[in-house]
Amino acid sequence: MPIVTFWNDERDQTGKTLTAVAVATRMAIERNYKILLISTSFQDPTIKNCFWGDETQKTLKLFGIKSNNIAVENGIEGLIKLIAANKLTPNVITDYTKVIFKERLEIINGFLGAKEVTRETNLKEYEKIQKYYIDLMKVANQYYDMVLVDLDKLIPENLRDEILNISNLNVYVLSQKKSSLDRYLIQRQKNANIGNPKTLPVIGKYIANTKYNSRNVMKYMQERKELNVVPFNILYFEAAEDATVPDLFLRLRSIKDTSDENYIFMQDVLELMEKIIKKLQELQMKMRWKNDTN
Repeated sequence: MPIVTFWNDERDQTGKTLTAVAVATRMAIERNYKILLISTSFQDPTIKNCFWGDETQKTLKLFGIKSNNIAVENGIEGLIKLIAANKLTPNVITDYTKVIFKERLEIINGFLGAKEVTRETNLKEYEKIQKYYIDLMKVANQYYDMVLVDLDKLIPENLRDEILNISNLNVYVLSQKKSSLDRYLIQRQKNANIGNPKTLPVIGKYIANTKYNSRNVMKYMQERKELNVVPFNILYFEAAEDATVPDLFLRLRSIKDTSDENYIFMQDVLELMEKIIKKLQELQMKMRWKNDTN
C-alpha cells in the first residue's frame, strides 16, 4: 500500500504539518481507506492539538456515532521498543495509536520524551529512535491502506533521504515567499528527491489575494500542471489549536456556496487529496509497465 511523505527542507513555516493533517482528515471522510498518519516530530504538539489536545481520553463523533478511544500517549516510544526487540507485527500498531475515525484514521504522535528530564536528554533519546521510523513505515504499510508521514526537519539528511526513497509519493510543501520558490527551483535541479516524478509541489498556508497567487507562481516556476494549494483558513487555524479538526471538516463539507472561503478551503483540500491518489495510481501504472517490459 502507498506511503506518502509530507516534507520540505526550509526554515520557514510552510504549513507542512497542517497540510498533512488536512489531507489525512479529508481522505478519511471521503474514502473508505484505513489511514495511518505518522508524526516524526520532537516534542511538537501540532498534531495532538488538532485532534485530542492534552486529553488522554476523547470522545469524537464518527459519522454520527460516538466512540471512545483510550490510546497510548507515548505511542511511538512503545512501538520503537517492539521494533528494537523484533516483535512488531502490523496488527499491533493500532494498539499504540489515537483512533480519530474508527477503521478510517489513526495517529501516531511524535516523540514526547520524559517530563522529568531535560530537553537535551530527551533530544538524545529522540536521536536514538529516529532510525526505527523506516521499519515502522514498512510494517505499517502491510496493514493500512495509506500511510502518511509528516517528516520533521530534525531528521538527519541521510535518514530523510532514505524515507523519501521508500515513499511512493513525496509532497513538498512550499510557502509563497519568493525565497521559498527560488530555493525550490534551485533544489529541483540539484536534489533528486525534489526533481523526480514522485515529488508533488504544494503551497501551504496559501493566500489568494497576493502577487504570488497560484497562477503567477505556476508561471514563475514554469509548472505546466495545476499547482495545488492549501489556503490559510481561520476556522481551520482555530480548530488546529482546539482539537476540533474532525468536527470542523464534517461540518464544512456541507457548505454549498462556492464563493464561501470555507467552501474554497475544503475544495482545495479535496483537490489535493484526489491529486495525491491519482498521482499514486499513475506512478503505480508506470512501475507495472516498466516491470512488464523488462
